[in-house]
Amino acid sequence: MHPYKPNCAPASTAAEPKGSGPPPPLPLAHFAHIGRYWDRDHEQFGARLLPGEYYVTTAGELISTVLGSCVSACIRDRRLGIGGMNHFMLPVDASQGASAWGAAVSAATRYGNVAMERLINDILKLGGRRESLEVKLVGGGTVLPGMVTDVGARNVSFVRQYVHDEGFQIAVEDLGDIYPRKVMYFPQSGKLRVKALTSVRSNALIDQERCYLNSIEREPAGGEIELF
Repeated sequence: MHPYKPNCAPASTAAEPKGSGPPPPLPLAHFAHIGRYWDRDHEQFGARLLPGEYYVTTAGELISTVLGSCVSACIRDRRLGIGGMNHFMLPVDASQGASAWGAAVSAATRYGNVAMERLINDILKLGGRRESLEVKLVGGGTVLPGMVTDVGARNVSFVRQYVHDEGFQIAVEDLGDIYPRKVMYFPQSGKLRVKALTSVRSNALIDQERCYLNSIEREPAGGEIELF
């Protein structure tokens, strides 16, 4: 099964690499494709996520992304300081209008379920324990104009329900509202930094999210798909 990667240009709102720094620690094998950079401000390496990606680190790296209507779950094992972040969006069945969440639930939740399950399972495989997991949620803004369905609100509803159904507690959340966010997560300490983006800086992000949403909408509901 081949990974499904929409042909969408990265949003220009993500920070550019700052300096080269020391040689980077080796990522876990299945994250070699994730973009990484030396963050001079924090003097550590960072991994930058695009829609449909996730990353788990054991090396004290930070993880960054930019969110509009997408959602990221930031999860770590408190004891070990091992954790990661995902970045996902549920597809929308525009033909169903406002009732799309109920009508397309099986097609939609596979995206969110995969994003959450991969992240949690990778942490557990590295020695994490479910009872030690700390969950922080961010994103889901109403930033895509002209949509019949509020994509951000649906992403928020999904991720809250998923966390509840799995028996986890939400330690921190910054969800909803009307603005995009730049996110920096530090799994080793659990620190989460969120910055609201201005409308001028968010234009490229909105274009990227529309491209990504249109791409996943074209995938047949019953077909096989690998997001990561």
